Amino acid sequence: MTDTDAGDLVKAALAGDQSSWDELVRRYSGLVWSVTRGYRLGQADAADVFQTTWLRLAEHLGRIDKPGQVGAWLATTARHEALRIARGATRIVPAEEATLVALGQVDDYSPERAVLDAEQARLDSDRAARLWRAFGELPGRCRELLRILIASPPPGYAEVAAAMDMPVGSIGPTRARCLRRLRERLAGEVSDAGTVAHENEPARQESDRAR
Repeated sequence: MTDTDAGDLVKAALAGDQSSWDELVRRYSGLVWSVTRGYRLGQADAADVFQTTWLRLAEHLGRIDKPGQVGAWLATTARHEALRIARGATRIVPAEEATLVALGQVDDYSPERAVLDAEQARLDSDRAARLWRAFGELPGRCRELLRILIASPPPGYAEVAAAMDMPVGSIGPTRARCLRRLRERLAGEVSDAGTVAHENEPARQESDRAR
């Protein structure tokens, strides 16, 4: 969406067009959630920040200096609200990062197919677990930046800059460094897993012979 498109939506929503407001919510909800989740708030607090951010937009819809940059305005507002809640919270819990893998239940599955699907699900789950472990080892700013960049729909660099409070020109190089660190940690995860498997192999063979 271009700045002109976003500006037109803001103006139409201000004039009472519900469909334009709905489109703003659809377009930027992912961005607001991504910013909010970066502060490791509990579920209820995160929902409050999300709702408050949109309430602030409704209250200030006619006073935004640059309607075409409403996404950046929302990102900045979400960041401020999340910081306010985080600083006053008595307990902050990690954001949910689990990847849930569900097997479809089909009546005519053969036992062999069920075993293959279960094994694929296990492999997918293992890969996801390694990814999130590596992600969790990144510096906080890297985690926050990558989380925002994968929001759906993808935010523009102006919105990312507002959410991160960093220059637009720094986003690309910082993203590249963070992804390089993530790849290095993933490579370490794979190497560690291979070492453990190799060390456990004699015990497994001994167990097989005992049977």
